Amino acid sequence: MLFLENTNKRLSVKTLLLGFQHLFAMFGATVLVPALTGLNPAVALVTAGLGTLVFHFVTGRKVPVFVGSSFAFIGGIQILLGSATDASMADKSMIPSVQGAVIAAGLVYVVLSVIIYFIGAEKIKSLFPPVVIGPVIVVIGLTLSPTAISMASQNWGIAVITLVIVIMFSIFAKGIFRLVPVLLGIAGGYIASVLHDVIFTGADKLVNFQPVIDAPWVSKFWDFSGEFFTLPRFDMSAIILLAPIALVTFMEHIGDITTNGSVVGKDFLKDPGLHRTLLGDGLATITAGLLGGPPNTTYGENTGVLAVTKVYDPFILRVAACMAIVLGLFGKFAAILQTIPSPVMGGVSILLFGMIASVGMRTISEADFNFGHSRNLIIVALILVVGIGLSSGIEIFGVHFSGLFIAVVTGAVLNKILPQNV
Repeated sequence: MLFLENTNKRLSVKTLLLGFQHLFAMFGATVLVPALTGLNPAVALVTAGLGTLVFHFVTGRKVPVFVGSSFAFIGGIQILLGSATDASMADKSMIPSVQGAVIAAGLVYVVLSVIIYFIGAEKIKSLFPPVVIGPVIVVIGLTLSPTAISMASQNWGIAVITLVIVIMFSIFAKGIFRLVPVLLGIAGGYIASVLHDVIFTGADKLVNFQPVIDAPWVSKFWDFSGEFFTLPRFDMSAIILLAPIALVTFMEHIGDITTNGSVVGKDFLKDPGLHRTLLGDGLATITAGLLGGPPNTTYGENTGVLAVTKVYDPFILRVAACMAIVLGLFGKFAAILQTIPSPVMGGVSILLFGMIASVGMRTISEADFNFGHSRNLIIVALILVVGIGLSSGIEIFGVHFSGLFIAVVTGAVLNKILPQNV
């Protein structure tokens, strides 16, 4: 295990490679949100990088987290921009209203962080003992797994090649090669995809270089509606639509930070504290709103990289954040990452998401509770079934509630109301 936070910080080939590894892990999901809603992908990359740096500043540079575009807000943003059926038809004139609503959502996080600061994180943690957190972590990993399978199924041969490379370097490699198995797996899968296109000339191409050709060298990340910059507009109807979603992602935040801590072996809810991680998430989202990016949230993909590589230095995540900013500003570089075939990322994601679920199982197995008690079996069973069964979420009064949110609430409530000696 490498936790290098107390060492002298300087860029090296090793830190750059480790940073690229995290950048590859988060890239696809972060640019997917603006692609689905009509926001600017370049802005999403810039705000993800800036948001990550803000998060690390607020949390004392202790938590190895990358923040990127939140999927929980997709439906609300699509409603505001009218892009539910076609992102290219998004009403750009409504982007300032989206900016104001995103800022309001970030302020909800800030308010929650202040409340937790005064009531104490221990009261919040008492809702989430291992019998709750363990299966919640499993849910996080397994609800992501269909995405991995969907990407891999586009070409199982390439996906398996990528997965095998990652596994082989994770287990048998030495030195720096053992630290970057995900990066090497992506590189190997990419080369295999190019060879596939050369050999099977009649088949559908896996690698499309057209985005690189079309992309500008310097991205006009400010160009939303033909103007240099747009100021946020605080439209109450937009705020009412988006801001309450932060109450849903608050519960997801607890699950993500707990998962991250379980991988690293530290209690981040205690140090730097839940109030600081929430504040960091909130300020990162406010930063995104000011510049026109989607709301930010912590990323399971990057937690999966931590679990695979066992390199937990937060400095590496800050290197990745700076790389995301550069990619957002220079379109050709970002477009190169867009050419990575889905089967390649699918093969990598199978392992990354599986590692998250494995951490949850480890949390359950190492916890000091008796599975002979019906109470514990009931809590674990309902969290797993609700979280995985409702993985696509449900709509209640126009608000999308994720399966993870429902699973977390279910576990917390059952833990409090079911008697200990059942």
